[in-house]
Amino acid sequence: MRQLFRTWAATLMIVSLSACTTIALEPLPEGMTDQPPADWQARSAKLSQFDHWQLSGKLAVRQPSDSGTAIINHWIQAGEAYDLALSSSFLGMGSTNLKGTPGFIELTLSNGDTYRSGDPEALLEAATGWQLPLESLTWWIRGVQAPGGDFRLLFDDRGELAMIRQAGWEIRYDRWHESQGDIPALPARITALKDDKRVRVVVGNWQNLNP
Repeated sequence: MRQLFRTWAATLMIVSLSACTTIALEPLPEGMTDQPPADWQARSAKLSQFDHWQLSGKLAVRQPSDSGTAIINHWIQAGEAYDLALSSSFLGMGSTNLKGTPGFIELTLSNGDTYRSGDPEALLEAATGWQLPLESLTWWIRGVQAPGGDFRLLFDDRGELAMIRQAGWEIRYDRWHESQGDIPALPARITALKDDKRVRVVVGNWQNLNP
């Protein structure tokens, strides 16, 4: 019986190690590496500190329940506070304004109705039907991971950030704007994927508002 137990335990250990090895050795997408370039630490630090900015562009959301597009009239970020103005004919949204900080949002619809909540993503989904990871997007849109939680960074053969995997989302970086002064290159188009949801942001221009 003791010998049988030892055999069973050894078999279980081998299976467990095999499972761990499978996770650790998960193949990378072709042409990508998880080894950051030599300047990544300095570059990511500058992008994290770049927290006063404005952008305009387009937003597209695709999910099983509904899909749609919107114009980003402006997205103004001042530290942790954001002011996001959208225009869309989708579901009669019209002009929608979102103002908030982590853990709080104020949403104003085109008819003037205003709603406030301590759960930004839940309120946005209730009002528009869109599931957007707003607080994480504030970081991902700059090309850095959101604080807290596990993440994985993947780089292409030129040393550019190609993908962030975090919180169940896969954020792909398709195009970049040129660097501006001390600010490293910022994303021109990102696509965030999770299960059967897709969020794409195309940035027309960036403006540095850092004091």
